[in-house]
Amino acid sequence: MGGIPRLRDYRGSVFLSYGFRPFFLFGAIYAGLGVLAWLPMFKGELELWTDFSPVDWHVHEMLYGYLPAVVTGFLLTAIPNWTGRLPIQGMPLLVLVAVWVAGRVAVTFSGEIGWLLAAIVDVNFLALVVAATAREIVAGKNWRNLRVVGLVTLLLAGNIAFHVEAHLRGTAEYGARIGIATIVLLIVVIGGRIIPSFTRNWLARENLGRLPVPFARFDVAVIGVTAATLALWTVQPIGRLTAAALAITGVLNIVRLARWAGDRTCRDRLVLILHVGYAFVPLGFLLASAGAVDIVVTSAGIHAWTVGAAGTMTLAVMTRASLGHTGKALTASAMTQAIYAAIVIAALARICSALEPVWSELLLHVTAFAWCVAFFGFAASFGPMLVRRRLATT
Repeated sequence: MGGIPRLRDYRGSVFLSYGFRPFFLFGAIYAGLGVLAWLPMFKGELELWTDFSPVDWHVHEMLYGYLPAVVTGFLLTAIPNWTGRLPIQGMPLLVLVAVWVAGRVAVTFSGEIGWLLAAIVDVNFLALVVAATAREIVAGKNWRNLRVVGLVTLLLAGNIAFHVEAHLRGTAEYGARIGIATIVLLIVVIGGRIIPSFTRNWLARENLGRLPVPFARFDVAVIGVTAATLALWTVQPIGRLTAAALAITGVLNIVRLARWAGDRTCRDRLVLILHVGYAFVPLGFLLASAGAVDIVVTSAGIHAWTVGAAGTMTLAVMTRASLGHTGKALTASAMTQAIYAAIVIAALARICSALEPVWSELLLHVTAFAWCVAFFGFAASFGPMLVRRRLATT
């Protein structure tokens, strides 16, 4: 993302000047709090006033709580660059933040206020995000980015399905898979744009030689196959056909990642972490493939996608965007590198806890600790710059 257009002299709260500021900070804090609450809930030591089961609350608040906040922060920051229009800021941004917070409260207290009211309050956030982003993209005539709005709309549909399914069936398997599939596809689509772009820019400046292969028909094919495979997995996660499709898609995404020259970016951790985050996408497909034929437990692939790909990619984007849009140098400090190390440890520990039941409890604690270090570390390290004015104007 480049510099954000400044089309008028904004005089309101700095914190509400751009979408990345509140949504990255609150999203990171909530990601940490959600996992802090999860382990005691899992052990039966903590009970919330939610209508969801403990597992469904955890899944919902990761998929439809923290992740939409970060996605919204990214979109509200990127869309002005895509369209040349003024960023959403001030009171409209405050309304979005308030509705997101209201959704988190409503879900947590849904056992008291009723599932339907909680669902209405909760889904309003993504509905507003879809409306706001679609309006900006259409007004800016930036038609190719409507596909991103389409994916956020799918996330909205998944959230609605999650609430209805959890109420009617007591669990929300399809709603969860819709959310996971949509997040993975968002990473494949958006990651496929920003990773090679940032990699090319850095290599051209610092490490001349092999550059990422430009976006081509191969990338279009991989995105299409990925979308079709995720749709199949959402409907039927078990079976040989699904396993074969998942395996093929995993290999295709490995090839795609290899074309981006990530092996040449080790000296720039801000770029390298993007490649590491994307690597969890094909790993998730391969583990999900093995899970589809009962070679490993299905949660291994799911957590490669969620803790690994989603967790790592969100922190990679949050740190880079926060530095760039607050006028800081695009370099990874020791604290930033510690955040990256923590989220990778969390992802690997969570995957291994699914693969090795004997060590499961210990590894779950390692996962929770490392996850909280990563997200609370981001809030502590980057929070001050998110509430202050940028160092230089654009």
